[in-house]
Amino acid sequence: MKPAPFDYYAPKTVDEACALLAEAGGGATVLAGGQTLLPLLALRMSQPFILVDINRIASLKGVSRANGATRIGPILRQNEAIADTTLRQTLPVLVTATQHVGHHQTRNRGTVGGSIALGEPAAELPATAVALGASVEARSVRGVRRIRAEDLYLGPYATSLEPDELITSIEFPDGPADAIPVFREVAQRPGDFALIGLVGSLAFDSGRISRAGLAWFGMGPTPMKARQAEQALIGQSLAGLDVRAIAELAVADTEPFDDRHASAEYRRTVGRRIFARTLSDALDVRNAA
Repeated sequence: MKPAPFDYYAPKTVDEACALLAEAGGGATVLAGGQTLLPLLALRMSQPFILVDINRIASLKGVSRANGATRIGPILRQNEAIADTTLRQTLPVLVTATQHVGHHQTRNRGTVGGSIALGEPAAELPATAVALGASVEARSVRGVRRIRAEDLYLGPYATSLEPDELITSIEFPDGPADAIPVFREVAQRPGDFALIGLVGSLAFDSGRISRAGLAWFGMGPTPMKARQAEQALIGQSLAGLDVRAIAELAVADTEPFDDRHASAEYRRTVGRRIFARTLSDALDVRNAA
């Protein structure tokens, strides 16, 4: 099939892009990497009146450091994120998660911001943003606002972004330098969306867990924080930690569903197992350090 007719614009500044979105009155769609949007256009599942291509806006590119945080431009390609030395040092779990997004070919075009803005519940990057306490900066002709990642997602592919807002950066606050990355997913094939996934990090102080940021993907209608497990882990010593009990708390915060790929019960059962195994692996890494 062919897309429905639309007007195409490629602004060179954020102000121009925001003006176009405002003038469209909700009838515009932003093009970043296009790995999801272009098939939707071809199938006419998305029929915008205006397509705003933001790839020529230089300020939306790259990675930078400021005020104890790492700032990622939304049109940073996923393969660029994987190769970026700053991200490898400050956000190793983000790099690991990005390596599991789609395929090498799609990562050459897909963007970090596009994945985070889309809000696919089984995708790696939205959950990583939630787990690590990231926030997005959204611009419009009305001004600028900052949205915490955990407040961004309302449901499958539904976010708190307004139709005239454009994500201009994603910021990840610095965590402890010795934090242990946590990542595991179960998928039918490499490159598929995850059936169940867990991402985040753990930090330690004097043999006790001092900080925990953990989130599920593929376990509900949005990326989901493992809040009860996080709270239970804080202050725990490595010796004698009841990993299975923590795993039960972690799964209790999810809302798994039945679909043609897996049942809700399968997701709960496998979720408990991968949480316990991933937590045990992280503790082993800490003990070996």
